[in-house]
Amino acid sequence: MTAPPARPDPGAYYAPGWQPPAPPRDLLAVNSLVAGVITLGPVALGLGIAALGRIRRGATRGKGLAVAGIVLGTVWTLLGGIWSVAGLLTWQATRPLPQTLTSARAAYVGQLRTGSCVEELPADGDITRVTVLPCREPHAAEVVTTYAFGATDVWPGQERVDDRVAHACQLTAAEESAGVRAVVWAPTLASWESGDRTGLCLVTLGKPVTGSFLDGTVTAP
Repeated sequence: MTAPPARPDPGAYYAPGWQPPAPPRDLLAVNSLVAGVITLGPVALGLGIAALGRIRRGATRGKGLAVAGIVLGTVWTLLGGIWSVAGLLTWQATRPLPQTLTSARAAYVGQLRTGSCVEELPADGDITRVTVLPCREPHAAEVVTTYAFGATDVWPGQERVDDRVAHACQLTAAEESAGVRAVVWAPTLASWESGDRTGLCLVTLGKPVTGSFLDGTVTAP
C-alpha cells in the first residue's frame, strides 16, 4: 500500500498578483493625530501610546500616525505645563494683599493696594518685591493712591506712563510743609508686557513712622 502524495498547504499558494489583506488602520492612531492637531496634548499622547502597542502586535497599522500624535501630544503637554506655571506665577504676583496684615511678609509690587505699608524703600530702578507690614509697626512709606491703566491700553512710552501716575500723586501744601515726599512707582515696559497696568503713589517722611497717612494717625517715633 502506498500513501497518496502529500498535498501542498493551500495557504502557501496565492493567485498571481494576490496579496494578503493589510490590517485595518488603527482608529486610536487616527484619533491621536487628530487630538494633537487640535492641541489636546495629554489625549493625543495617551492615544498614540496605546495605538503603538496594538500596531506592534500586528493587529492594526498606522505607526506613522501614532508617532505623529505622540510628538504633537508631547509638545502640547509640555507647553501646557509651561503656560500653567507662568499663569500661576502671574496670579501670585498680582493677587491683592489682604486689607489687614497681622505680620510682615514679602510681596510683589503688583500686590500692593491703597493702605499697604512698606518696610523700606528700595533704591531707584526696577522694583519687583518689597516687604510689607502692619502700619502700626515702623515703616518707611505707605501706598496712598493707585492709578489703573486700561487693560487694552497700548504702551505709551515710559515717560508718559510716569507722568500719568505722577499726576495722580499730588501732595497738598500742608503735606509738603510737613516734609511729606511722594514716591511714584509706575509700570515698566517689561512689567506692562506681563500684564501690569497699575501705578502706585507712596508717601514718606524720609524716616520710619508708625500709623497711617490715610487716617491721620501717622507719627514719627
